[in-house]
Amino acid sequence: MVQSYKKNPQLDKSYDVILIGTGIGCLCAGALLVKSGYKVLLLERHYTAGGFTHVFKRKGFEWDVGIHYIGEVQRPNSILRKLFDYVSDNKLKWDDMGDIYDSIIIGKERFDFIKGVENFKSKMGEYFPNEIKAIEKYINLIFSVNKVSAKFYMEKALSPIMSFFFSNYFRKKFLNYSDRTTYDVLREITNNEKLIKVLCGQYGDYGLPPKQSSFAMHASLAKHYINGGSVPSGGSSKILETIGKVITKNGGTILVRAEVNEIIIENNKTKGVRLMDNNCIYADTVISGTGVFNTFKKLVPTSISIKHKYLEKLKNVKPSVGYICLYVGLKGSSDDLNLPKNNLWIYPDDLDHDSCVDRFTKDNNEEFPLVYISFPSSKFSDWNDRYPGKSTIDIITMMPYESFSKWNKTTWKKRGLDYESKKEKFSQRLLTHLYNQLPHLKGAVEHYELSTPLSTEHFSNYKKGALYGIDHNPERFRQKFLKPKTKIKGLYITGQDIVTAGVGGGLFSGLITSASITGINYLKKIF
Repeated sequence: MVQSYKKNPQLDKSYDVILIGTGIGCLCAGALLVKSGYKVLLLERHYTAGGFTHVFKRKGFEWDVGIHYIGEVQRPNSILRKLFDYVSDNKLKWDDMGDIYDSIIIGKERFDFIKGVENFKSKMGEYFPNEIKAIEKYINLIFSVNKVSAKFYMEKALSPIMSFFFSNYFRKKFLNYSDRTTYDVLREITNNEKLIKVLCGQYGDYGLPPKQSSFAMHASLAKHYINGGSVPSGGSSKILETIGKVITKNGGTILVRAEVNEIIIENNKTKGVRLMDNNCIYADTVISGTGVFNTFKKLVPTSISIKHKYLEKLKNVKPSVGYICLYVGLKGSSDDLNLPKNNLWIYPDDLDHDSCVDRFTKDNNEEFPLVYISFPSSKFSDWNDRYPGKSTIDIITMMPYESFSKWNKTTWKKRGLDYESKKEKFSQRLLTHLYNQLPHLKGAVEHYELSTPLSTEHFSNYKKGALYGIDHNPERFRQKFLKPKTKIKGLYITGQDIVTAGVGGGLFSGLITSASITGINYLKKIF
């Protein structure tokens, strides 16, 4: 299904559409386009396709690098589920995580997020009996934002003329929410700082604490998971496997080890791409799923980016925060080790979220601002069949790129003893958090390894290891250039930068990019 460029595959000299990258946005767009009769080619620089949906294996264990849980897919008629069904030909199935999807731990207190709106409200009411009205207002707010978000994102697919006349109609109500920070909005409905801290306990899913993040992003995330979380049955690699088959069986091609050096543009018209070996492949339409920084600073010739003021526009957005992730392999099944399905979000109890982030950013020896723990082996229903007697855990925290930037001129696996020593210190600190929550796991760990922002930069090519693309602050949603169609004829953008971070945002970006190219109303077609 997936071919390697290094093994001399049979390629046509031209295609209808070339997609740069194989993340969820490009996979979705590729599937929609081949189903609409387009001949497509997906080019991936990495040796593994799938972007952050891929998995890696080591020492007999398997870890997912980006899919920790997905919301909305439990509901058969949700937009996300319908879209996944369509691009996978109904082959992608889901394992539900159960009633509790996230647990927020602040100091010694624990707050469980229970799936279902009424269940969520009831449980929060138990924790905060004097805040019932505030909790009700909060739920109403996040649903209000999501009601107006579809129009905001679909406006991005409109033609320039249609956008000129109707942009305000599509965007205004959403911008009323996105222009404000999460903290500002929540502070209007409650003065209970602990409730605010709990409700913002998933901010690590988009990378900005409440005084910096747009409330629209917070509301989107909270609504996304309020009916629970799921993972792909059979592992995260099933996303590529199922959607990739749809692409290839309909005449599309997916290549790995095929790094694009430049998008070929003549007289402001896209002509194709030039690979690192100087080979050119031609198409009148190119979709970049590499992020706006890579697209306009690396792939589009500088003179053209300057001409259309893209370099100037990029100054209005900034890369999101980096992360470190400790991949842990354990001896014993999830049942043997009594591992939960729900995620743990662990926070210091002495400060608000923003102050914790500020403190750690200034001094990495201070407490981590958050620690996220996921238990993949207990989430997948067939895990024990695939990896009997083994379990895995992911432990993640935010990490400024600058903490590792002194090694950014070194190469992967050859960064030196000082780099490895620093990684080991962070690894032990993260393991301490794991043992604080699950002390019986001491002695069960067989293997662990740490990825850093440099790892993210190396494998994903994201500037400064920015896992979530560009920051989800209020200014981001005001940037009208963050849309599929560019000012260069035939060049389009897809991926999290034009919608939001996360699998849902990435998938939806593929839809609006495809709609921009074909003029097809895919939502109407799918439903």
